[in-house]
Amino acid sequence: MEIYLIRHTKPAIGKGICYGQSDLALAPTFSKEVEIITSKLPRTLAPFAIFTSPLTRCSQLAKALFPRHDVKADSRLMELHFGTWEMKSWNDIPKEEINPWMEDFVRVPCPGGESYRQLYDRCVAFITELQQQKTDKAIIITHGGPIRAIHALFKDIPLKDSFSLKVGYGEVLKLEN
Repeated sequence: MEIYLIRHTKPAIGKGICYGQSDLALAPTFSKEVEIITSKLPRTLAPFAIFTSPLTRCSQLAKALFPRHDVKADSRLMELHFGTWEMKSWNDIPKEEINPWMEDFVRVPCPGGESYRQLYDRCVAFITELQQQKTDKAIIITHGGPIRAIHALFKDIPLKDSFSLKVGYGEVLKLEN
C-alpha cells in the first residue's frame, strides 16, 4: 500500500488555541500553500483513491488540489476531539483537568472528548477498510493527530512516542508497506 498523507494548510486562528474538531476557515496564505503541496504530489493521480476529513480546513484543500477527482470525506480522519477544551486557550485550561491528560494522553480522554488511543483506533479502522477493499494507492488529507497515528501504525511506533513526528501545515508524508 502506498499512501500520501497531507496535513491541512494553516488555519485562520491565533496561536495557543485548542481547536481539534472545531471547524475553522483557512489563513490568507491558502493559495500559496496549495502550490507548494501540489509540487510534492505524484504527477499521475489516476490510480489513487482520495480521502479527506470532512472539516473545512481539509475538505477545502482537497477540492483545491483535486478539483476533477472523486474525493470521499470520512469522519474517522477528523482531528482529536478535545471536548470542553475546544476553542479555549491552552493556558486557560485548568491544571487539574489538563495534567492527567498530559501525563497519559494515549489513554486519558479530554473532558467530553476522546483519548489519542480512540483517535488511533478510528484511523486503524479506516486503514483496515482500505486494505480490505484492496486500495493500493491513497491520498489522505487530514490533520496532525491522524497523520501521527497512521504513521505509528505503518512504522510500528508506540503511540506515546508518535508525537516525535513533526507535522507542519501543508506537510506531505509518503508511507509504504
